[in-house]
Amino acid sequence: MAEKTKILFILNPKSGRTSQLNVPDLLTRYLDADRFKYQLVHTEYAGHATELARQGAQDGYQIVGAIGGDGTVNEVAQGLLDTSAVLAILPKGSGNGLARHLGIPMNLRHAIGIINEYHSSAIDTCKINGHPFFCTAGIGFDAYISSIFASNTKRGLQTYVRLVLQEFTKFKPQEAVLQLNEQQIKTKVFVVAFANATQYGNNAHIAPKADIRDGLLDVCLIRDLDFRKAINLSLGMLTKRIAAGSSAEYFTTTTINVRSEQNFKFHADGEYIGEASRFEVSINPLSLKVIHPKGR
Repeated sequence: MAEKTKILFILNPKSGRTSQLNVPDLLTRYLDADRFKYQLVHTEYAGHATELARQGAQDGYQIVGAIGGDGTVNEVAQGLLDTSAVLAILPKGSGNGLARHLGIPMNLRHAIGIINEYHSSAIDTCKINGHPFFCTAGIGFDAYISSIFASNTKRGLQTYVRLVLQEFTKFKPQEAVLQLNEQQIKTKVFVVAFANATQYGNNAHIAPKADIRDGLLDVCLIRDLDFRKAINLSLGMLTKRIAAGSSAEYFTTTTINVRSEQNFKFHADGEYIGEASRFEVSINPLSLKVIHPKGR
C-alpha cells in the first residue's frame, strides 16, 4: 500500500471571512483520506505561521496548507522558501489575492477538492527590502491605507473601501526617483505597485498582464490622481482594463530601486510593513511550488 502524503494545515483562527465554518469537520469530510493524512495547527501570534511552516517542511510534510487570508498565506509561503514542501491554500480571508490569481475556489469545500487533485507547479516569488511577497507590494496610497487598515478593529472589503474614500483627499503624492532597466524616472508618486500576480485581492486587478511564472515584476506607476481619474482607475481595476487608461504606466523588470527624501509607507501582500526612503524590489523565478487547479 502506498504511503500517504503528509499535510500540515496552518489555520489562522482570527481570519475574517467564513470564520464560523468548522474547518476540522470540512477536512475530515472532504479531504481524500486514502491519499492524505494531515495535522491541523493554529497560529497564536504574528509570524507564527512562518515558524510552523518552516518546521513542518523540516519535519517531512510534503504539503503545507495556509488556511486564512493574504497575511496567513504570505507567512506560510515565507516558511516554505528554500524547502521542497508545496504550498496549498484554503482561502478564508477578505481579499485572497494569490488564491484568486491561481483560480483556487473561494468555497472551502471546493478548495479542498483542488488539494485532492494535487496538481502543482512553481511560481515566482519577490522581495521588497528583504520582505517576501507573492502577490503584490507597494508604496504610496495603497500602503498608507494598509497602515490604517492594520489598526482598524473592523476588517473586510467594506471597511477598506470606506477608508479609501475617507482618506483619498488627505493623501499627498511625494517626490521619488525610480531606477529600472537602466532608466531613471523622477516624479511625484501616488502609488508604485510591484506586481507578481495580477491583483491586490477581491478581483481588483492592478496589473492585469502580470504573469506569475515569467520571471518579471510588473511595475505600475500612478503619478497623481484627481477624483475623476480615481473613479476611472477603480473601474479599470475591476474590469481588468486599467492598463488601457491614461492614469497608470507599466514597466516590466527583474529589479527596481526607489529612493526619496521622505519616507514612504510600504506593504507586502496587503500587510503594512513600515516606512523607508529607499526600496529595492527583486524577483526570484520559479522558487515556490503551489497547488492549483489544472491549467492555471
